Amino acid sequence: MVGGNVQKIAALFPQCVTERLDKEGKPELAIDFDKLRAELSNEVLDEGEERYQFTWPDKRAASRLANTPTTQTLRPCREESVDFDTTQNLYIEGDNLDVLKVLRETYLGKVKMIYIDPPYNTGNDFVYNDDFAQDKGDFEAQSGLFDDEGNQTIDPMQRNTESNGRFHTDWLNMIYPRLKVARDFLSEDGAIFISIGDDEEANLIKICDEIFGEQNFIASICHKHRASVSNDRLSLIHI
Repeated sequence: MVGGNVQKIAALFPQCVTERLDKEGKPELAIDFDKLRAELSNEVLDEGEERYQFTWPDKRAASRLANTPTTQTLRPCREESVDFDTTQNLYIEGDNLDVLKVLRETYLGKVKMIYIDPPYNTGNDFVYNDDFAQDKGDFEAQSGLFDDEGNQTIDPMQRNTESNGRFHTDWLNMIYPRLKVARDFLSEDGAIFISIGDDEEANLIKICDEIFGEQNFIASICHKHRASVSNDRLSLIHI
């Protein structure tokens, strides 16, 4: 959440926080990046300097999506509920990113445990999208491999193959903002458990290292959930 991030920076570097007018003309806190850069001058990377990073087409847009407020709201369905006024359970139906954003303020930093079972990107026919492959043209348009005139902009010897990115980019853009918002729910001693298959396990680890911190990874538990040779796949739970 953007507001929370500003407060965190203000606690560490109060001299880097200033005020500006928002779109409605009201004052709001903002970060003076010139001052923040000066405070971190020895640790800030220069433009073009090589660094370790994990990225893909539209990653910045996925990150912005996590910080964009939702206009949705929750509506109770009493006629479909059991003991609506006394139950201590909630079953919420809707887009999980919008739901997370709606609940974020109420449960900020209060959740001890989160378990999610996202699409594995296997291409199987579920009620939700489980095939995030793009065709060659769409992938090349988003990845910046070619300019408007069709000229290749990146040396093919210095990039991954097209077949690799086409099958992972959309999945990464789906899961990234949801995990970023979910992180705001966790308490200091909270944990998140994620079931995943072989197809996106490596990418999930990289994303979780970035969002939750590599030092907070505890374990990966492998479960062979089918015995037949044709379906001999692993289901992994990351903690």
